[in-house]
Amino acid sequence: MLDTSNPNNYNYTTKYLEIHVLGGIKLNKLESLRITLSIQKSKEHNILRHSIDLYNDNQVEKFVRKIAERLEIGTSVARRTLQELTHELENHRFLLLEKEAELHKPYFKELSASEEKEAIKLGKRKDLLKETNRLIGISGVIGEENNRQTMYLIFTSKKTNNPLHCISLASSGVGKTHLQSKVSELIPQEDKIEITVLSANAFYYFNRTELQHKLILIEDLDG
Repeated sequence: MLDTSNPNNYNYTTKYLEIHVLGGIKLNKLESLRITLSIQKSKEHNILRHSIDLYNDNQVEKFVRKIAERLEIGTSVARRTLQELTHELENHRFLLLEKEAELHKPYFKELSASEEKEAIKLGKRKDLLKETNRLIGISGVIGEENNRQTMYLIFTSKKTNNPLHCISLASSGVGKTHLQSKVSELIPQEDKIEITVLSANAFYYFNRTELQHKLILIEDLDG
């Protein structure tokens, strides 16, 4: 059985061989399984260290022969051990990938029954826009009633297939950044991405759907 209690030194022990996977395994490049390992006969001190891609059959066969020669053990035992180790490492890597995906899974706040009922009631009001603007003011966005409501409607359009965009233009120090910051506080944290410095390749590294239905806030855009 593969012991992964030490992420930097996995241990795999069989009746004949003891193997340590040094440095663990990488989660990227699933088309390969490159590891560095040390292998020795159980209770002996003659250690063979080697880096290998366990998905490369030619490398594995050469390594099997090297193990047999250096540790004086049958090739069938060495080959079977490496096959079993590969299977164990595969399963462990998939498990790590599942855990990583779960950690990066977006958080969505679920409304309570009373909150959902209140939201539906608000959505049915004939004076929805007026009431929404009033609630924006109660939340702490003081003044600039037209601008704050317009900005909020633009921000919430992120949920549509054709979201709106806005640029706040004003002289330095008049509060345009403050207004954007206060109105954006009304948007759930998991639905917005705040960028202070925007480079030419800023969006290149996002996943294909990572920005879908997200509010992207850029504090200052030169030019």
